[in-house]
Amino acid sequence: MKSNTAEVAALQPDYLGFIFWEPSKRYFEGPMPTVPDGIQKIGVFVDATVREVVDKITTYDLQGVQFHGQESAAYCEELRASAVGDKVAIIKVFSIKDDFDFGQLQPFEAVCDYYLFDTKGKLPGGNGYAFDWSVLSKYPSNKPYFLSGGIGLEEVASLQAFLKRPEAQYCHAIDVNSRFEVEPGMKEVAKLKVFKKALET
Repeated sequence: MKSNTAEVAALQPDYLGFIFWEPSKRYFEGPMPTVPDGIQKIGVFVDATVREVVDKITTYDLQGVQFHGQESAAYCEELRASAVGDKVAIIKVFSIKDDFDFGQLQPFEAVCDYYLFDTKGKLPGGNGYAFDWSVLSKYPSNKPYFLSGGIGLEEVASLQAFLKRPEAQYCHAIDVNSRFEVEPGMKEVAKLKVFKKALET
């Protein structure tokens, strides 16, 4: 897979994701590109074993892990108890379509650092369209979360409005991917610059 990670890193995002799920068109393998200090490298996994996750954390010096599969709270706790578990941020992903049972979060409150809310689709991420963010008005936690799911330049005005609403007080980061790609792994850096500047103003 081709990638322009270095160009994206030059924009100084808070996080860069590296996908370690083999069926993905964005599957990452090979040497880790140089990532400037201050940018956290996040490994993205789907139902990998804890041993596999620990191996990737160690090999690539990951600062966080993002779980897109059926990983349980016990699974997260097992990772947390591992030799590297206290060195990484654990992000558990939950997919939303029209509604969501926020009771699903409760078992994860003590074992995750962040939640990520994505659009429910055929794939575990990268489906290219957004869910109805008003669902988050029912968010019951004070744990910070990532907002994800088909976010592109067309959503800037909606994002600016969302970030002023009460349910956005715990929105920690905006996760973007497929809507800024020329092809899997290759980002449109010019569009990312416009997006970043729009959200900073």
